[in-house]
Amino acid sequence: MPGRLLDATERDGIWLNRPPDARFEGAELLVTTARESDFWRTTSYGFVRDSGHALLTPFPVGSTVEVGFVAAFEELYDQAGLFIRVDPRTWLKAGIEQTDGAPHLGAVVTHGQSDWSLAPVQDWAGRPVTVRASRTGDAVTIRARVAREPWRTIRLTPLAPDAVATAGRFACSPQRAGLPCASPASPSARPTRPYTPNHWSASSSIVDACGAGMARRYQGRLHCWWISV
Repeated sequence: MPGRLLDATERDGIWLNRPPDARFEGAELLVTTARESDFWRTTSYGFVRDSGHALLTPFPVGSTVEVGFVAAFEELYDQAGLFIRVDPRTWLKAGIEQTDGAPHLGAVVTHGQSDWSLAPVQDWAGRPVTVRASRTGDAVTIRARVAREPWRTIRLTPLAPDAVATAGRFACSPQRAGLPCASPASPSARPTRPYTPNHWSASSSIVDACGAGMARRYQGRLHCWWISV
């Protein structure tokens, strides 16, 4: 069955760790991240961080959430994308992260401890990216695409059907402060069709248009912006 596409605007969402600066200017949500903000639990590094910024709405079984953004990351581990949370020990983040000198598409799944999977996507730099999470039964499927290219399935992970989850956009800057992000106002929630490899939602044109305009405005700055589509 088709999922129900959820809205993820600040007017409907709740901040997890509201960033130092988050405000609307016209139709844009402008956000600046805090120093060393991050989401991670234990694995390899030994520390727990639960200080990243996420704007979340309910994410029940049978729903799909998409977050679109354009990024020009430069500092190590700068990241933005989509976040799903059940509690501090159970969560998922997926999107673009800067590491090894290049943007990478990846996901971190946490059930007590975090894992990390990623792949370089140098050709995605500065282009509109969309990350989609679809929750069905006991699982969440994560897909992503750049501009109008085909969807890529990047993760299939378990999530208990009775888990009360929230989802939405996130941003972190683990190695510094002040990753600025700007978000155009989100379209309204609406039904979405089941995933097929060649399916393009009507909202892809919104991502492209917003991405082009924001790229001109923020040229030369480290930036990202989100829209829920």
